[in-house]
Amino acid sequence: MTLLYWHWWVVAAVLIILELTISGAFFFLFLAGAAVIVGVVALVPGVSWEVQLFLYAALAIVSVFLWRRYTPKERPSEHPTLNKRGHQYIGRGFTLGEPIVNGAGKLIVADTTWKITGPDLAAGARVTVTEVVGTALRVEESAEAPGGG
Repeated sequence: MTLLYWHWWVVAAVLIILELTISGAFFFLFLAGAAVIVGVVALVPGVSWEVQLFLYAALAIVSVFLWRRYTPKERPSEHPTLNKRGHQYIGRGFTLGEPIVNGAGKLIVADTTWKITGPDLAAGARVTVTEVVGTALRVEESAEAPGGG
């Protein structure tokens, strides 16, 4: 079996194509870099395929560790409440359509009915959402005008 330099460069090209079409996290880019380096080493006469494979395996492992070390664990979102719908209502005021009895009630916001918890209040009272607890909104009485309910 013979591995030539261009074999490694084809592997690198395939990995770059995978990076562009699938990953988006620069994972395959590091593996492609390892293949390019091995392709350059394969230009040296007398480097066996076993040495090339060993070198690629070692560089691939090192590149994965580098990728994990320098890739941010969590990317900050431009819209942190995008998939947390209840969190979008924190700080907003609403008017109760139904009373809160024994600390629990319901609040209709747009087309959704939310469970709410808070002090006992009569229907028509103004409330502000203070936090989200599980699937319920925690509310407090507010003197401000409602912001959307």
